[in-house]
Amino acid sequence: MVKGLIKGLHHVTSFSGSAKNNIRFYTEILGLQFVKKTVNYDSPDTLHLYYGDRIGNPGSVTTFFPFSGITRGKAGNSSVTSTMFSIGADSIDFWTQRLKTHQVDFRGPFTRFDEEYIYFDDFDGIQIELIANAIDPRPGCSTAGIPAQHGIKGLYSLTLSYASAEPTLEFLTRHMNHILLKSGDDRHRMYSEMNQPGYYIDLISRPSMPNHLPGTGTVHHLAFQTPDEASQEKIRTHLYRAGFHPSTVMDRQYFKSIYFREPGGVLMEIATAEPGFLIDEKQEELGENLKLPQWLEARRKEIEAGLGMA
Repeated sequence: MVKGLIKGLHHVTSFSGSAKNNIRFYTEILGLQFVKKTVNYDSPDTLHLYYGDRIGNPGSVTTFFPFSGITRGKAGNSSVTSTMFSIGADSIDFWTQRLKTHQVDFRGPFTRFDEEYIYFDDFDGIQIELIANAIDPRPGCSTAGIPAQHGIKGLYSLTLSYASAEPTLEFLTRHMNHILLKSGDDRHRMYSEMNQPGYYIDLISRPSMPNHLPGTGTVHHLAFQTPDEASQEKIRTHLYRAGFHPSTVMDRQYFKSIYFREPGGVLMEIATAEPGFLIDEKQEELGENLKLPQWLEARRKEIEAGLGMA
């Protein structure tokens, strides 16, 4: 058990198509802060775009690898099938009107676990849910056309789909310090550390749903947060001894990461909360320039040329 070491969600990472359209959707329509423009450190010819609250606090961040021209994927079992954002309890009407204005088709409002929500797809087919609630203490993101009272507060939860969710439920309970909060129909909601948005994970069982097909419009992995490298190493040691084969620690510049697959097949990451996104940019400059880690700076011209930025 890694009691007290998992502090909710850190981020979720997906594949998108056009970088330009991705930036437009998440900043202009959803009103998130463009937190960082960098590259996939494992494949520097690919952009890595980060969005979140005003400084990209853990639990607010969604990230994308844009790939123009690759095959469209399909969400399904053994993957994250919905990215859920938290909004204020009285914000559903605001968002339905905003989505209509931007010609984004949506479904709802519906009610789940006594909370209203709507859902829709981004430009690449990633399913987004906005969950209205009165228990999230985080401030909303304020930007042109979106007052703070209605702004997105951060991640609410992530929905993971399986033919059977039981193995993952047992894994999260036994190894990742998660507690089962609610169950209804085919859905289980769990939380780590605190019973509030940003700490939830939803598991659903859909025996008839096919497995996901990777590609644009699908989620690559999800990340939980842990305070620092010391707590991360304790988790890594626990997972290794339990037979889950975690990766070595990887330096992602803004956090350190380890990766592993849970029993249901979803790729998971444990990311440190520190040092954060302000180590190489001021808050008012976030997302403006291509940021590279020190070990890639010598290749900047080559990388920018490959990305079409030269």
